[in-house]
Amino acid sequence: MNALSASMLPGLPFAVLMVDDEAQACKWFARLYGDEFVVWTAGGVDEALDILARRSADIGVLLTDFRMPRRDGVELLGMVRREHAHIGRLLASAYADKAVAMAAVNEGQVEHILEKPLDEMATRQALRRSMAGSVQRVQDGLLAADRAAALRETLGFLAHEVTTPLATVRGYLGAIGQRHLDDTGDAVARFAQERPGQVLHMIDAARRRADYAQSLVMTFLNSARDACLPQGGGPVTAGALLDEVLRTFPFEEGESDWMVQDRSTDFELPGRRDLLHLVVCTLIKNALQAMQGQAMASPRICLSLANSVPRGEVVPLPCLSVSDNGPGIDAALLPRLGREPLTTRAASGGNGMGLLFCHRVMMSLGGRLLIESSPVAGTTVMLFFPATVDARESQSQPQESP
Repeated sequence: MNALSASMLPGLPFAVLMVDDEAQACKWFARLYGDEFVVWTAGGVDEALDILARRSADIGVLLTDFRMPRRDGVELLGMVRREHAHIGRLLASAYADKAVAMAAVNEGQVEHILEKPLDEMATRQALRRSMAGSVQRVQDGLLAADRAAALRETLGFLAHEVTTPLATVRGYLGAIGQRHLDDTGDAVARFAQERPGQVLHMIDAARRRADYAQSLVMTFLNSARDACLPQGGGPVTAGALLDEVLRTFPFEEGESDWMVQDRSTDFELPGRRDLLHLVVCTLIKNALQAMQGQAMASPRICLSLANSVPRGEVVPLPCLSVSDNGPGIDAALLPRLGREPLTTRAASGGNGMGLLFCHRVMMSLGGRLLIESSPVAGTTVMLFFPATVDARESQSQPQESP
């Protein structure tokens, strides 16, 4: 891939803007370097500023002459540095202007000086380096923006997930307080119960939810710590993730008995384990809520690890799935779940953000989230992860260049 095709990707700069008051110099430059770069030209600073105002996102390199009428190239470079920081800045200068050119370098207004007359090979190399640097700066900026948006979304969803069990804890503590009987002068606390063991059940349920909230927070703290280590936190396997989720999830009494597992295979997971931990917890919680209040002889939630083939494809991918034998989901809603804030439990406080969050996490990893459901078979949510390098190499076939 040459420099032109490498940079002409959506959202990335691709053009070189050459500024010179000599029309013949502009034509010569565009003709000589147009085989490798998209070249735009301007006959002066004002014309260049007009182009920059309209197309700055597309421009990766500015190459300007120094001596021009009214406003010189160094002034233009300074404005570009302040207002269009992603653009690489090159100055074409005659030997007589060497002192001014060096001052421009020292002030950080220019990355490289090309001495006139321009040497073709040296100019090409300078343009390539400057374009590559511009593309990298834009990519870094986009990545930083994506990370910031993902962090805001993750923290918001984490706050929601932590608030829910803490609200339950608060409710149980309030109920226990209401059941407390007046002291009789001894050191024994007494509570009014509707049935034996009710208060102890509330205390245990509150403790499990507090433990769950703490586990979510600790998962994120551990992930932040691992990110600071030179080698990171090391790979996480899907099996290890399931073990951690099942150890920390706040199951109600008897709900843990509904869980069954099918670990046909195991595989390393990409991405951050805190996000994936939250994704799996969300899917289990959704499955449990779907079956609550249902008259079922044998409620079941199956956690499966396997190499499965997504619908409409032929190549198997690592897959973690969560299946329940609940009432299923209306077929009309299935295509919208995970792609918009839609919920089937609005009456009980659902807002549809859970599956939306899970879908975005999987998309950020290069994977996907698929849902299958029917009134007879219940619902299955499948998390498909990118194939490992070894798997991709074994599945790929040599192809001839076009």
